[in-house]
Amino acid sequence: MALHWLMALLLSALVAFGLYMTRLPDVGFDTWKIRLILYHKQLGIVALTLVALRLLWRLGNILPHLVESLPDWQKVAARFVHVCFYALMLALPMTGWLMSSATGIPVSVLGLFTLPDLVPYDDRLFHTLVDVHRYLGYALIVCMAAHIGAALRHHLLLRDNTLTKMLPAPDATRAVHRSPAVRTAPSAGEPSRSPH
Repeated sequence: MALHWLMALLLSALVAFGLYMTRLPDVGFDTWKIRLILYHKQLGIVALTLVALRLLWRLGNILPHLVESLPDWQKVAARFVHVCFYALMLALPMTGWLMSSATGIPVSVLGLFTLPDLVPYDDRLFHTLVDVHRYLGYALIVCMAAHIGAALRHHLLLRDNTLTKMLPAPDATRAVHRSPAVRTAPSAGEPSRSPH
């Protein structure tokens, strides 16, 4: 849960940085844009590290169960979006790292150390990677919009616990938001109701 929300904040910041930077003029020596690019790179490497940690966590933990009342096609769609998220969260920082390598500008990690170049200086490769990075960023925005939209739909319209189970709330609070279509067993001390 902590990794989920930390990644959500980090990805939102990276997308905001990216969209803002692309609108800044690229003429002359713009120190503000250069500073933003450096921040963007470092946050991207932090995101890559967190994605690696999350993948390691996934290897040792079972995936959260989806709401039972969901149609099969929605379950498949939800898993597909999650797979796309992981692919994009790996591909975006890697293409950013490759871009920096292709320009001969190493990536500093929070000022602690510098990452090695993955490819030699290549201006043509750099411009190709810029386009790839941009379109991957747009794909991430689409996935984020689909993910957020689906979560809000489940919470506000379907009234199930898809969103609330990802919030730091007691189980009792989450139970209130369970879908009416999902029947639960009576709790201890609660008399069972006979169908007669």
